[in-house]
Amino acid sequence: MSRPARIVSLVPSLTEAVAHTLPGALVGATDWCTHPADLDVVRVGGTKNPEAERILALAPDLVIANEEENRAVDLDALRASGLEVLVTEVRSVPQSFAELARVLTACGAGARPRWLDEAEAAWAAPPPERRSTAVVPVWRRPWMVLGRDTFAGDVLARLGVDQLYAGHAERYPRIPVEELRAAAPDVVVLPDEPYRFAADDGPEAFPGLPCALVSGRHLTWYGPSLAQAPRVLSAALRAARR
Repeated sequence: MSRPARIVSLVPSLTEAVAHTLPGALVGATDWCTHPADLDVVRVGGTKNPEAERILALAPDLVIANEEENRAVDLDALRASGLEVLVTEVRSVPQSFAELARVLTACGAGARPRWLDEAEAAWAAPPPERRSTAVVPVWRRPWMVLGRDTFAGDVLARLGVDQLYAGHAERYPRIPVEELRAAAPDVVVLPDEPYRFAADDGPEAFPGLPCALVSGRHLTWYGPSLAQAPRVLSAALRAARR
């Protein structure tokens, strides 16, 4: 009998997906892997600065990573040390479902998990015909917003929200806050990650504009949270526009 797979995850959303699907398979995860809340595994540093020696000491069968969240130089170093590294690329909701299925299969899942079917069903409805516009800051000092070709942008588009910098040449352009205000979006979407926008940190920069404080986990993570994301995000957007 072969031993169970030993997985190290360098991506918070993939950590949650594997933990829900294959309890006990994860032996290591980053410091930013906050879900499930009771996850008890070795912490191996951040997504941008994983501790290679700690990962190697865990002797994983597979390291799972993402081309945007993790640095190629770190992943190449792990491969050079003899580890197998699976790297995902997720720029849209449909792509997230395909990549999740690929990761879970590689981690040893014998069947498709119910939560993945529920997540696909939650996103099956066509986007609403009524559209609104948004700017979506992801950082301040300097201000950075969602630009082209992002997973979070596709999430919002499927909820009827067109972000104004979707056609920008950069994926996360730096835009002066004065320009963001002048763009006069219907709503400013402020997630709580990667920058932790809050009621007293963010909305004050956009006087007179509706601001929606949203869960970054539901906006940017691809995993079990996808099943609740349409409902959670839609409620936050509606509240902001009242």
